[in-house]
Amino acid sequence: MALNAFPPARVVLERIVRTALEEDIARGDLTSEATVPPAAMGAATFGARESLVLSGLPVIETVFRLVDPDLVVSAERADGDRLERGDVAARVTGRARSILVGERVALNFAQRMSGIATMARRYVDALPDSGAGSTCRIADTRKTTPGLRAFERYAVRCGGAHNHREDLSSAVLIKDNHIAACGGVTAAIERARAYAPHTSRIECEVDTPAQLDEALAAGADVILLDNFDDDACRAAVGKVDGRAILEASGNVTLERIPRLAATGVDVISSGALTHSVRSVDLGLDWAE
Repeated sequence: MALNAFPPARVVLERIVRTALEEDIARGDLTSEATVPPAAMGAATFGARESLVLSGLPVIETVFRLVDPDLVVSAERADGDRLERGDVAARVTGRARSILVGERVALNFAQRMSGIATMARRYVDALPDSGAGSTCRIADTRKTTPGLRAFERYAVRCGGAHNHREDLSSAVLIKDNHIAACGGVTAAIERARAYAPHTSRIECEVDTPAQLDEALAAGADVILLDNFDDDACRAAVGKVDGRAILEASGNVTLERIPRLAATGVDVISSGALTHSVRSVDLGLDWAE
């Protein structure tokens, strides 16, 4: 597991999982109740059906614990591990009905979270080797599924990438519409500096080299280069010369990561880590 891949707090896990369980089983499981005797016991394994990076074990455990506290979930691997087809991630044992009741919710979460972790690991693996002098990091954005941010950002961490600001209150990020609404880059930065806590960095998005000059002169701590091409990012790095953290965002693809990191930017952020992933094929198979 990545060193920063701490899971969501238990209260957060339970709140989100309870909502999902209410959506799926509030009126019971007609099929399991009709076909499986109440006392029947069983076991099942969560297995990879393709290569993936695992994420979601705390969620799986929470799903089955809330469905039936007597179910036992045993992890065979850890979140952040690379799994190949056929590898077992976890086992669940106990009442057969209870396993079947929680199956779909657990899989829905784990398949999507593992998809995000897998994508994040690909982005991180595309960075130049740190031994070559690159210290660039990959970060997500706030382009998450409403209500699922805690799970999706945990999955990003499981993949070895980093999180951007958690929410609107956690950092100052002056975007193009803020600049337009308040009358310019300098005015926005000066007002943010006067208002924000002394512990908060001021980040400002810029669209042009002229705005970059203005943000730098106004004392921005972090400058987001929005849709700058590789040459423009390289020029920005030379101009800033370490006086601010430089973040590149916009039109970020897996193929572009090595070139973009080589320009010298400090952070590459991509909404695709959470808004454009494919859920991986992680299945639950009944054990004899």
